[in-house]
Amino acid sequence: MSAGAIFIWELLGTAVLILLGNGVVANHVLRKNNGHGAGTLFITFGWAFGVFAGASIAAPSGAHLNPAVTLGLAISGKTPWSDVPYYILGQLVGAILGAVLCWAVYKLQFDDHPEPAETLGIFSTAPQIPNKAWNLVTEIIGTFVLVAWILLSPAYAASGGTPNFGNSALGYAGVSFVVLVIGISLGGPTGYAINPARDLGPRIAYAFILPIKNKRDGNWGYSWIPVLGPLVGGALAALLYLAVHNLT
Repeated sequence: MSAGAIFIWELLGTAVLILLGNGVVANHVLRKNNGHGAGTLFITFGWAFGVFAGASIAAPSGAHLNPAVTLGLAISGKTPWSDVPYYILGQLVGAILGAVLCWAVYKLQFDDHPEPAETLGIFSTAPQIPNKAWNLVTEIIGTFVLVAWILLSPAYAASGGTPNFGNSALGYAGVSFVVLVIGISLGGPTGYAINPARDLGPRIAYAFILPIKNKRDGNWGYSWIPVLGPLVGGALAALLYLAVHNLT
């Protein structure tokens, strides 16, 4: 596949992922919404099905949608290193676009929200107990589970690409279920970014693009955690994959 095609498919898939993922959080947080106050489970299901929708759209490029996944696939030899920049650029631009589209959907609610300084959490993650070392560990472990499942799943090994349980759509559903359980089980401490583009793209959009009144800054002092943690987790998962396959 050409570099341009990789960029476009990853952009489109990631944009849909972020539109739906940020959208479910906006529906929960912002006042005067039908989903206001629906809770954490509501959010985790929204993100999981957002993964399914975005991945299904980005199937032609392999639907990475996540620099940590791209890195893991490159280290494990399943994605050419020369393609990695196009994957990551498409994911980041798509994440920014998805965040802007989410704002457009909820523009009236953003304008009416009585606590605009708290809207950053709609777009990016933050820890419940700030401690950079342990927050980093949380993101590493969560992403490790995701990328290790993708690489070690027999369905993935059999297909040589996307996890495939009879067809690619079921494979994407499998990834979505893993994202769902990560959110429910491991998402409490940091909001489970498990994807650098998912956090950094919307954070950039919020800080520099979106015209939200009285918004807070982008919390840039924390912003490196949901970037570095997932990348480390993805790399460790790939090293585990290589170690396991070297034993067989």
